[in-house]
Amino acid sequence: MNYRHIFHAGNFADVLKHLVLTHVITHMTQKPAPIRIIDTHAGAGLYDLTSPEAARTGEWRDGIGKLIGHTMPPDVEAVLKPFLDLLAGDFNVDGGLLRYPGSPLVARRLMRSQDVLIANELHPVDRDSLADVFHRDRQTKIMGLDGYIALKSLLPPKERRGVVLVDPPFEVPGEFERLAGAVIEAHRRFATGTLILWYPVKDQAAVAAFHARLANAALAKTLAVELAIADPAALNGRLAATGLVIVNPPYRLAEQLQIALPFLAEALAVDGKGGFKMNWIIDEATAAQAAKPISGER
Repeated sequence: MNYRHIFHAGNFADVLKHLVLTHVITHMTQKPAPIRIIDTHAGAGLYDLTSPEAARTGEWRDGIGKLIGHTMPPDVEAVLKPFLDLLAGDFNVDGGLLRYPGSPLVARRLMRSQDVLIANELHPVDRDSLADVFHRDRQTKIMGLDGYIALKSLLPPKERRGVVLVDPPFEVPGEFERLAGAVIEAHRRFATGTLILWYPVKDQAAVAAFHARLANAALAKTLAVELAIADPAALNGRLAATGLVIVNPPYRLAEQLQIALPFLAEALAVDGKGGFKMNWIIDEATAAQAAKPISGER
């Protein structure tokens, strides 16, 4: 694999992904029982925004860079604050953002002493960086497998509570099919867990087919959310829209996103054409019906 997240760290897709991850973990840690967090495509863990790679694309400036210091309505601020507060140690003395945490570090900053993080990364350079970030951290285990193989080997966790983030690079054809198959199997092994799946929105037909396959699988309650910052033609091939599927979302997550998404679509828009979508792939009633045992006379 050739994908390096340093070129995209802190962009609008990271903002949405890490906002959701923050609220999912925060919800889970309200109960005292331990949780396990599994990040199948973890990246390098921490990204230097002054590096040549980050400076080459500057994607973070149209993402997290637009939120720093942005005036927000009180209800929006209440939703974004738990995520933005995690960045407190990443600024320089003048208030400029120097670093941006990847998803495993976002998760680690939210964990308690009883929780466990498994961060898996296949790319050898990024895996070495990840190992340096979590050096001697006894609550974190670093792995270097293909993300889908890692996912299969790590479920179910002994804690029976937790969150799984699957954030593949979408470098090869058929990634949507592979992702759908993996999450269906993951839910079978870990039906009580929350699964967060990231995907790019480039091919609407492929996205629709992905959602349809998940709907047909009759998993648990499943939410889909998408955020766009521009018309694709305006970004010269760069990603213009991103999506997440959340299986077993916390009960208030949709409400929180309904508050945050209109603000993010406007604040992060590049050409004034930002937008968002949110819909239930499987709603609560459908999930409950699918979970009922089939009985009757034969």
